[in-house]
Amino acid sequence: MSNDPQLDSSIIALVSLASGIASKHPAMGLCQLEKLHHMGIPESQIKTVIEIARHIRDEASEKIDLAFDEKALGVRVNPAVEEQASCCSSTASGQSCC
Repeated sequence: MSNDPQLDSSIIALVSLASGIASKHPAMGLCQLEKLHHMGIPESQIKTVIEIARHIRDEASEKIDLAFDEKALGVRVNPAVEEQASCCSSTASGQSCC
């Protein structure tokens, strides 16, 4: 058994919410949202987690589409786009994803 301290239940719920959104899980994180509201987690923190998770999900989809176009359609990705896609980017409101 590990001596590492357990993560706080609010952190677990935030991670679960984010991973559910990023993975397009059909449950949509609604259970975690309810838990987070019940725990008194500020709405601003929940919105930040949702924004970052959606950004990561959308960025992953874009990268998959670019790779598909390159392989299936023979379309060469613009090197500037490729370089930008490989870096950590921020959300529309400026939240860092790294």
